[in-house]
Amino acid sequence: MVDNGNTYGERVSRLVGWGHWFAFFNIIAAMLIGTRYITESPWPETLLGQFYLAISWVGHFGFLVFALYLLVLFPLTFLIPSRKLFRLVAVCFATFGLTVLLVDTQAYQKINLHLTPVVWEVLLNEEGSSVNIDLQHLFVVLPLIFLLQLALSEWVWRKQRRLSHKHIGRPIAVLFFVSFITSHLIYVWADAYFYNPITAQKANFPLSYPMTAKSFMERHGLLDREEYLQRLRENQAHAELVRYPLEKLEFSRRANSLNVLIVSVNNLRSDVMTSEWMPNAANFAEQNLSFTNHYSSSNDTFGVFGLFYGLPSSYVSSIKMQGSRPILLDTLLDKDYSFGLFSGDNFDDALYGETIFRGLNFTGIAFNDASSPDTQAINAWANWVEQRKKSPWFSFIELTTVDNFSAYDDKGNHSTIDKLQNGYHASVTHADEELGVLFDKIEQLGISDSTVVILTSNHGTEFNETKTNSWGSNSNYSRYQLQVPMVIHWPGKVPAIYDHRTSHLDLSVTLLQDLLGISSNPSDFSSGQSLFDESPRKWILAGGTRELALITNKDTTVIDKFGNYKLYDGNYQRLQDKNPTLPVLMQGLTELQRFYAKSN
Repeated sequence: MVDNGNTYGERVSRLVGWGHWFAFFNIIAAMLIGTRYITESPWPETLLGQFYLAISWVGHFGFLVFALYLLVLFPLTFLIPSRKLFRLVAVCFATFGLTVLLVDTQAYQKINLHLTPVVWEVLLNEEGSSVNIDLQHLFVVLPLIFLLQLALSEWVWRKQRRLSHKHIGRPIAVLFFVSFITSHLIYVWADAYFYNPITAQKANFPLSYPMTAKSFMERHGLLDREEYLQRLRENQAHAELVRYPLEKLEFSRRANSLNVLIVSVNNLRSDVMTSEWMPNAANFAEQNLSFTNHYSSSNDTFGVFGLFYGLPSSYVSSIKMQGSRPILLDTLLDKDYSFGLFSGDNFDDALYGETIFRGLNFTGIAFNDASSPDTQAINAWANWVEQRKKSPWFSFIELTTVDNFSAYDDKGNHSTIDKLQNGYHASVTHADEELGVLFDKIEQLGISDSTVVILTSNHGTEFNETKTNSWGSNSNYSRYQLQVPMVIHWPGKVPAIYDHRTSHLDLSVTLLQDLLGISSNPSDFSSGQSLFDESPRKWILAGGTRELALITNKDTTVIDKFGNYKLYDGNYQRLQDKNPTLPVLMQGLTELQRFYAKSN
C-alpha cells in the first residue's frame, strides 16, 4: 500500500534518514553484544594493544552493521513504497542479525570458534547437549529483541527530526570511519613488525579480516625485506605458538628404568599380522599385550607425529615452527636415557629430523647389497645396544620394506588388483622375516626382561575395499588406512588382548605415566589417554594438516579446513542425509584449538 499525502521522493528521503539512525542504534546494540568476545579473549598486556582493541571494537561493528544496512536495507528503501512495511522488514532483519551475533558469541565462548557452515548447520540440530540448551535460552530472548526493535523503530521515527537537528550524525559517522581505518592501519604495522599484542586479536570478532600490506610497504620503501626476515626468524624462535604441555608436569610416581624400543613397520595394516602372512609378529602378539582395535592418528606419515607427541597432525606446522620436541623424548633425556635412532632409509622423511627428533643424532648406515636395508638397520641397532654399558636407553627403528611393496611383483598372469595385493603380502612376509631377526637379537642380547618393546606402524594401506577408488594411503579415513598393529612387550605384565578402541595418541601418555612416573592429567599434555584405560571413549581422533576425522563406534565424520563435513558409516560409505552428533563434533573441534597459546 502506498502512503497517502507524501510524494515518492519525500517518503524515500525520510526512510533513508530513518534507516541511518536505526542502523546507528543497532551498531550500539551490536557493540554491547560484542563485549562478550572481549571478555572471552586474552586482555592485551600493552597500552597500544588495549587502544587497538577499543578502536577495532568500535570500527569493526560500526562497519559491519552499516555495511549490512547499505547492502540489504538501503536498496529496499527504493523498492518498498510503504514506510510501515519497510520498517517491519528492517526490524525483522535487525532482529535476525542480532540473534545470529548472540549465537556466534555463544559458540566463541564455548569452543573458541566463530560460526562456520559446519558449526551453524549442526549447532541447532542436536538435542540434549549443553551447547544446544544454551542456544535455546538465547532464542528465548528473540521475541524480546523483536519487541525492542519495534520500539526502537517507532522511537527513531518520531524523534528523527529532533535527532537530525542536533547535528551529531556526521561526527558519529566520522568516529566510526576513523576507528575502522585506524585499526586496519595499526594492524598493517603490527603484522609487518610482529607486534603480538595486536596480531593476537586477529580472530577476536566475527567476519574480521584485518588488512596486511607487507608487499606494498616493501615496494614503497616502508619495509626492509632483510630486516623483516630477520624479525621473522627471531619471532619464530621466541613465540609460543603451542602451549605444550598446558601445565607444568608433575612427577609423583616412581619411575621405572626400563629401556624402550619402538619399532615402526611402515604401511602395515593390522589385519595382515596373522600366522599366514606374519608368523613371527603374530607369535610376538600372542605372548604379549595386543591392542586389536588400534588406530593411527593419521592416514599418512604424520601418524608417527601423533605416536610421539600425543597431538593431532594439525599441530605439526606450529610445533615445527616453535621447535618443541615431544614431551616423551624430553622426559627421557631429563632422566639420562641414551638415544639410538635407526631407519631402513636413514630417515628420508624430513618429519623426523626437523620435528620429532630435532636436535638428536641419527645413526647413519652405509647400506650395501649384502642384505636388505631394514636388516642392516636392525644389525646396526644390535651393535649399538652391545656398546651400552648401562641402562637406560631409548631406541626407535623404522622398517621401510612394506613401503615399497610394489617392487614385490609375483610376475604371474594376474589382474592389477591381485598383483598389488600379492606384492603387498610378499613384502609383509619379508618384513616379518626381518622382525624375526630383531626378536632373535633381543634374546641374544638378553634385554627382554629390561626393555619395553613396542611394535606398530605409521598408517595402513587400502586396496579399494571401500569401493571409493581408494588405493594405498592418504586418500580416506577408513579402517583400512588407519587401523594398525599395536603390540607391547612390557616386562612384568601378563600377556593379554585388549579389544577396546585405542589410538596412537595414547602411547606417549602410557609411557609417561606407567614408565616415567608422571601423575599429571593426560589432558595437560596429550589428546589421548592411557592404552590401558578401557573406559568408553566417544571418539578416536585422526586426520592430517587439511582435514579432521572423528571416528565413533557407528560412523566417521570428516571435516575440512573450510568447515565442510561429510559423514560415513562403519564401512566408510557416504551418509547423505544425516548430520554428525553435536557433542562429538564440538569436542573434536575444541581439541584442535586446545593446545594453541591463548595469545595466538
